[in-house]
Amino acid sequence: MTRFAEALTRAVDRQVIDRTGRTERFDISLRWLPDEHQALPSSDAITLPSDTPSIFRALQEQLDIRLEPSKAAIHVLVIDHAQKPSEN
Repeated sequence: MTRFAEALTRAVDRQVIDRTGRTERFDISLRWLPDEHQALPSSDAITLPSDTPSIFRALQEQLDIRLEPSKAAIHVLVIDHAQKPSEN
């Protein structure tokens, strides 16, 4: 579930934290219609029916999973300076 939460983080563009406590492995298949912020492959590669649900509705209907907004401490990597390496 931790890896699934990581994948959801990329899909919903918000940090998703696994609080299920589940450690077993699952084969997950989820079908949803990406919104304007989620990249799709070329239009030739995929066509989705117009009744394909949003990711939030798909999670609830297909997997019985609900994302709940909350506040939590997370680890963040901040790069405050970068420069080209010397030729040495």
